[in-house]
Amino acid sequence: MIDIRTTSIEFLKGVGPARAQLLRQELDIGTYEDLLLYFPFRYVDCSKVSAVSEITQECPYVVLRGLIDNVNVVQTGKYTERLSARFHDATGSVELVWFQGVKWVKDRLKPNVEYQVMGKPSNYGLMVQLVHPDVEPVSYDAPSHSFMPIYNTTEKLKAKGLNPKGIAKLVDTMLRQVQGMIPENLPFEVIGRYRLVSRERALHDIHFPADSVSQQAASMRLKFEELFFLQLDFQYGRTARQRYSEGRIFAEVGEKFNRFYSEKLPFPLTGAQKRVVREIRNDMRSGRQMNRLLQGDVGSGKTLVALLTMLLAVDNGFQACLMAPTEILASQHYQNFLRMLDGLGLQVALLTGSVKGAQRKKIKEGLLSGEINLLIGTHALIEDEVKFNALGYVVIDEQHRFGVQQRAKLWAKSDVPPHVLVMTATPIPRTLSMTLYGDLDCSVIDELPPGRQPIKTIHATDAKRLVVFDFMKKQIALGRQVYVVYPLINESDSLDLKDLMDGYESISRDFPIPQYQVSIVHGQMDAETKAYEMDRFKRGETHIMVSTTVIEVGVDVPNATVMVIENAERFGLSQLHQLRGRVGRGGGQSYCILMTKEKLSSNARERINTMVATCDGFQIAEADLRLRGPGDIEGVQQSGILNLHIADIVTDEPLVRATRDTVRNLLDADPDLQKPENRMLRYHIETLKNKPRWGKIS
Repeated sequence: MIDIRTTSIEFLKGVGPARAQLLRQELDIGTYEDLLLYFPFRYVDCSKVSAVSEITQECPYVVLRGLIDNVNVVQTGKYTERLSARFHDATGSVELVWFQGVKWVKDRLKPNVEYQVMGKPSNYGLMVQLVHPDVEPVSYDAPSHSFMPIYNTTEKLKAKGLNPKGIAKLVDTMLRQVQGMIPENLPFEVIGRYRLVSRERALHDIHFPADSVSQQAASMRLKFEELFFLQLDFQYGRTARQRYSEGRIFAEVGEKFNRFYSEKLPFPLTGAQKRVVREIRNDMRSGRQMNRLLQGDVGSGKTLVALLTMLLAVDNGFQACLMAPTEILASQHYQNFLRMLDGLGLQVALLTGSVKGAQRKKIKEGLLSGEINLLIGTHALIEDEVKFNALGYVVIDEQHRFGVQQRAKLWAKSDVPPHVLVMTATPIPRTLSMTLYGDLDCSVIDELPPGRQPIKTIHATDAKRLVVFDFMKKQIALGRQVYVVYPLINESDSLDLKDLMDGYESISRDFPIPQYQVSIVHGQMDAETKAYEMDRFKRGETHIMVSTTVIEVGVDVPNATVMVIENAERFGLSQLHQLRGRVGRGGGQSYCILMTKEKLSSNARERINTMVATCDGFQIAEADLRLRGPGDIEGVQQSGILNLHIADIVTDEPLVRATRDTVRNLLDADPDLQKPENRMLRYHIETLKNKPRWGKIS
């Protein structure tokens, strides 16, 4: 009996040690199951063999059979070459072309051998070509499949005979070898309820479907399975935490909270803010450790909710801390907290990388003695030397800016894990929330404070630059201030820095002193200089702030009403939305101007059009998810493609909902997965015990 989950791919007939090592290196395929889960990205109906005379450039993909001759290598440059060959059947001929793997392909093309050629036709002048086609000798005694799976491969694998057809041959060999040995991994009740095919049937038909109907049934089963186990991983952890995770009990709503609420609130709370405070309050007195995500659009008042709930910790005899991603944002929180908490008798401290010597020592001593009630800081908070007397509550602002391992270090600063609130101004799409945050309790602030006006967003090309400058001057004449942001993507990149400096010089020419004052801020400045320039802008001493995305998060200047984003096509939707949120923080009308070049890619144009069409962060997040795909939610990496083999949480939203509800109901009935029918699910959970669960700390 072969266990496909643990049997090395090396032992499959046709693999061996050398190919096994290459498969691990190139495709991360190490076991039988890894190969079975390496799905084809396309199928070719091999029963439909075309004649050369029938093919045109419009044909999506063709299968041809015939002979190859006139094989020639042409030198196209000092280090580059091209291989061309003539393919012909009884009806005509077509050129085959390769630009890579020339020597390998040339050595395998033999005269008087019948070949099957598969590829996408394209025109080159008046000729039809097939560029980098799949070419294999016709073998009438090989296993026949009507639908030929096409797999992604690499040049190194092709050199070892593992082109798409070679991989298909390995999969075919494996499926024959393990027939009857592929265990079911879903409860039979679930399989029956959703009319899913068996796992063995699905894994066969996803590789070698008899027709489109069997392929779709296999795809449905495997998508469901993948999303089901993703939901199980998260929701089982959440269920266990709710049942077993001890938490500090904050029973009191005391003097600090009540005085602040009645005397110090800068504006009345919105209904959404009140709802979120209640949700956090209920968590804190439940006896379970809180692990809550707070989503709220830019300017929705998340920080005020954080401060109010930090006062609950203080009223119950505990310390609280807030960790922010930048010194600018941490300093801003610190100054705002000092102002709002004045007269309440609280000790608030700021700890960043810039705090040194005696001041740093004093803060560390105050934390250890319990004298300091609230600590605001950057990643300096997670250093081992920073110890608390009684840490009860941790707030992490702009949580996507921290690595999960960094965030996890805060958990170790208390013998009982503190309550944790992670905040983001980058709204999470509903579909992703159902998947990504199955392990977290989620709160949403979906109202803006009264008096805020929607920001008007305008798209302008470089040809309209003088018009934009004229608009900036009119706003400045009204007593307003302006941000101009450049896409300094890599702050060690001298070319990008040159773009910023060129822009600064250009604006300085068009906005000359003494009539106009211009500040500049970028990441290569030291913290003291950045703070000085930001303070000048906050005090209204400068009219224009030329900056990189260092001002993306948290900078709050209510008098700034215009945000000009240069080369806006180089930013993602999330970042554009964050930058736009730096204006519109006062009572006046604000504007965001997206400057781009004339010609845009379709993807860039969709991003710009989305920004112009809506200020709703959740709509923007949905569009961003469609364009970019979700991040690797279980791993340490937080951008790129979600680690799914076949499911797509955007297009498969109905399956996301179905699997979420199925898992929830299953765990309600059997929280520890002890029932016999759930033993395979229990096995799955047991295999995860030694795997870091970063999702719990998100």
